[in-house]
Amino acid sequence: MDIDIIELSKSSAKFVLTGTNPAFANGIRRAMIADVPTLAIEYVNLYDNTSVLYDEQLGLRLALVPLTTDSDYIPQADCACAGDGCTNCEISLRLDVEGPKMVYSGDFISTDPKVRPADEKIPLVELKEGQRVMLEAIAHVGYGRDHVRWQAGVACGYKHIPAVTAEACPECGNTTVEIPKDAVLMAKSVENITEKADLKCMKCGNVRRISDLTSPALKVAYDSHSFVFSAESDGSYSSAELVLKAADVIKGRAQEFSDILKDL
Repeated sequence: MDIDIIELSKSSAKFVLTGTNPAFANGIRRAMIADVPTLAIEYVNLYDNTSVLYDEQLGLRLALVPLTTDSDYIPQADCACAGDGCTNCEISLRLDVEGPKMVYSGDFISTDPKVRPADEKIPLVELKEGQRVMLEAIAHVGYGRDHVRWQAGVACGYKHIPAVTAEACPECGNTTVEIPKDAVLMAKSVENITEKADLKCMKCGNVRRISDLTSPALKVAYDSHSFVFSAESDGSYSSAELVLKAADVIKGRAQEFSDILKDL
């Protein structure tokens, strides 16, 4: 299995995964969305709320604020809470704001500086003169498969890499060609490949232009063992951490399955 990084930033990543199959590729995609543990607000103790939002509405907004996740709060196998949250696995964030002002996610004060809103400019509620919001939010670890508030991967998907063939190369007779990388990543058909694009023979390296072909002989198929992945994080982790933790999830499950078989 090989990985070729195309784009990588803190919030998003694009890479080519080759030498595997659709089952594994889909496992990575599902793990990024549903199986990577993250911190999110689940309980809210409201002491004062004179804003225009009902308590329940405000609570729903707070639950969807992404929080940076620290590994210290991931429940261990020997934790008494068994993953349901306890004083060792959860964290408190306080909010005490008076109007007039717009309340943003950055107004939270966390008991742990390593856990904070991933984006400090998320608007929560606008307070008018004399209005106030004072609350304590309790966040603990969960999984995207249980609720969207714990979904770390927000735009994760993949597609097969197109395999483009043309009329036989005049030098060696090979029909498989290499086209520009941007066309490979975008093309679902030959419509994305312009007439000025160069076609490079995958066997001998002979270069031709599409406009030089004697017939519209370009055909697009798909390599069933190569995939272009796009992954975007909500900010709980960096995009690189999100992919690595998804891989760790699959590795852990495979090891667990192997251990079960050994005990049979």
